[in-house]
Amino acid sequence: MQVSIDLSLYPLAKTEYKDEIWQFIERLKKIKEIKVVSNGMSTQVFGEYDYAVTNVMAEIKRVHQAVGSAVFIIKLIAADRDRVYE
Repeated sequence: MQVSIDLSLYPLAKTEYKDEIWQFIERLKKIKEIKVVSNGMSTQVFGEYDYAVTNVMAEIKRVHQAVGSAVFIIKLIAADRDRVYE
């Protein structure tokens, strides 16, 4: 089963939040077998459900360990919505 994940990161503990957001996106882009598309409002991840969700959650945990207070807004749909953005 495929999944499409739309997520936004809001670090609360750092004043230089942009670096943490870009690092998060770049780490996601290095994960094999998922597609990552970002824009000014959010980041979309597309791939096999278990693989994509597991890897996204691992990166979210990494941010929480590094930053402490951070809010993630996450939307998941059990479908490949990647073609909508082409």
